Amino acid sequence: MPEEIKHVDDVPAAPAAGRTLKLPEAFWKFATVFSFVVNLVLVIVLLVVAGLVFFIKGAIAQPLIGGLHSSFVEMDQAHIRSTILVSDTLQVKDTLPVVFTLPLQQNTVVTLVQDTPVKNAIIYLNNQPVPLDLVLKQGTQLGISLNLSVPVSQTIPVALSVPVMLRVPVDIPLANTELHPPFARLAGLVGPYDQLLDQLPSSWPQVFGSK
Repeated sequence: MPEEIKHVDDVPAAPAAGRTLKLPEAFWKFATVFSFVVNLVLVIVLLVVAGLVFFIKGAIAQPLIGGLHSSFVEMDQAHIRSTILVSDTLQVKDTLPVVFTLPLQQNTVVTLVQDTPVKNAIIYLNNQPVPLDLVLKQGTQLGISLNLSVPVSQTIPVALSVPVMLRVPVDIPLANTELHPPFARLAGLVGPYDQLLDQLPSSWPQVFGSK
């Protein structure tokens, strides 16, 4: 007997055109392409970031940090140089000793304040010397010549107002003042960062070891 024809739904379907690849093989190809794309994007991002790092170091970080460090060091080594004008009046009150010898040579007239006896005086009468005693009355004026040295020893009070106007040059090293510790601390804080930035490469040739 002829075989009984089976129901049309029981007939196995033919494989569809274009579905010759298996699922795992297609997945791995997609994963490979995706990984390549991701790595390429990461490399591009890394290059852009490295360029930004070079720019930030050269244009911002190194001038800022290095400038701060050198400024703190220079301020610690600086000097305050100026000229101060001093204008004032000094009050001098003191006592000065005065000791010296005063030579005295002059002609003068003295007046006797009382009767003064002169014994064994000699007068001339007819060119003959006659000894006698005289009394010079009070008020008699005599011309004399002085030739002597007078010692002087005195104390003189002194009271003076002395105006003073001076230009005083000033040179003060800051390292010898109270500003030295804060400047030194600031330079010590910024110094390590300045050295770290100086050791970092500034371009791609420096990254690969060429100058």
